[in-house]
Amino acid sequence: MRAGLLLLLPLALAACKQEMAQQRKYGTYAAAPLWPDGTAARPLPVGVVAQGALARDRTATEPPEVTPALLARGQERYGIYCAPCHGPAGDGDGMIPRRGFPHPPSYHSDRLRAAPAAYIFDVITRGYGVMYGYAARVEPADRWAIIAYIRALQLSQRVALAEVPDARERLP
Repeated sequence: MRAGLLLLLPLALAACKQEMAQQRKYGTYAAAPLWPDGTAARPLPVGVVAQGALARDRTATEPPEVTPALLARGQERYGIYCAPCHGPAGDGDGMIPRRGFPHPPSYHSDRLRAAPAAYIFDVITRGYGVMYGYAARVEPADRWAIIAYIRALQLSQRVALAEVPDARERLP
């Protein structure tokens, strides 16, 4: 008898197949008498933090050390996201403005040369004027890399030949 029950147990369990897609459940915005507010969508608990949000926020407030690798990453990201409007040298003469879109300011203007890096980070994040925000497109670490590259562009436009290391050795 015991052996017969043991043989029937797997068959009984197989007959009770229940998949998540077939179970009873409330839709996201359905009415739910189970809860006092009558809705199935539950509010987030007070103080809840999204996974990875603290690290992302810390990255957004602390610029990394400028290294050749960071500048290379910034150059790559700048070419993808910024150069179409701001131009390869940051003069505001990219392909998009050449075709009728309003020209962005040059990174070489005194105002943007004096602007703190946090201001440029905020503009990349939230946008400014006709520029839309890139918060959803560019990670905070890449925003800092772009800013480092912009600073390198700014330095490259106002440097005297005598200040360039080994410049005299390369001249014909």
